[in-house]
Amino acid sequence: MDALAEAFRLIITLDADLFEILWLSIQVSLSALVVSAVIGLPLGTWLAITRFPGRKFCILLLNALMGMPPVVVGLIVYLLLSRSGPLGWLGLLYTPSAMIIAQVVLITPIIAALSNQVIEHLHQEYRDTFYSMGITGRRAVGAYLVDARYALTTCILAGFGRAIAEVGAVIIVGGNIDHLTRVMTTAIALETSKGNLTLALGLGAVLLTLSLLVNALVIGVREYAAKRQYA
Repeated sequence: MDALAEAFRLIITLDADLFEILWLSIQVSLSALVVSAVIGLPLGTWLAITRFPGRKFCILLLNALMGMPPVVVGLIVYLLLSRSGPLGWLGLLYTPSAMIIAQVVLITPIIAALSNQVIEHLHQEYRDTFYSMGITGRRAVGAYLVDARYALTTCILAGFGRAIAEVGAVIIVGGNIDHLTRVMTTAIALETSKGNLTLALGLGAVLLTLSLLVNALVIGVREYAAKRQYA
């Protein structure tokens, strides 16, 4: 109980170390989310409205990648960015950029697969209308993204929730370096192993709060869209 009380004191007093870790976590996760959304939303939409040989396999692969083990992603990115790897010359290993890359690899399939499911349903309703109006290709992708914006927002929030809670991949490629690559999840793991429960509990409380906020936003967006009869 003493550790819990001290943890809340750190939060209330805006402890510098705690909020440094929190700020880096948000920066890394939001950066990865933006990149993943830019890639995943158009990709999922394109797969939903385009017919080509191997399409079902691509969707199957995308769905399979949603459950990709984070440590495997971390290992792959580590091998790519290590000094002897093909991208070693960039010098990104053990930097926030490496953590962003790992999170992008993790959450892009999630956003793409979820958006594919959303647009697939919408496409069944609008397909004939769009064809009759000659709306195809990029115009169709853009129209679907705009029309399904509320449902797709929940896909993006799901991706953010996955990113902010990630530990396995980011600890491998980031190294959990103090004041450089230490984010909430890796700091909690380290501080718990050291027996420093005060900081671990403080970060855990903040992480749990963020998770609750993300889920509340998802529910709020769905209810808002339902009231206005959006997809």
